[in-house]
Amino acid sequence: QVQLVESGGGLVQPGGSLRLSCAASGFTFSSHWMYWVRQAPGKGLIWVSTIDPAGGRGWYADSVKGRFTISRGNARNTVYLTVYLQMNTLKPEDTAIYYCNARPGDYWGQGTQVTVSS
Repeated sequence: QVQLVESGGGLVQPGGSLRLSCAASGFTFSSHWMYWVRQAPGKGLIWVSTIDPAGGRGWYADSVKGRFTISRGNARNTVYLTVYLQMNTLKPEDTAIYYCNARPGDYWGQGTQVTVSS
């Protein structure tokens, strides 16, 4: 059974940091591209970041480049394998539900809420 479970969201002041995690199971994690996608209130899904299966390279939307860092663990013999999104210098416009996504297969998690407000 495929599962993606996000965590780490919350309320943070502008300029603060959060680290999101997405725990994966039920598929060959080390063979999948992993994505972070967000949805602001009343808006559509927006791509945030991607990491390749080996974890060697990340790609970022212009709006988060230089502030967010994607990473992943591909350790063997672990039940849950994880992709992370380190978010620094957060802005109110980063407020959204953040989802992780795995491809191929187009698997999605349930999302975690990030609210940036003073």
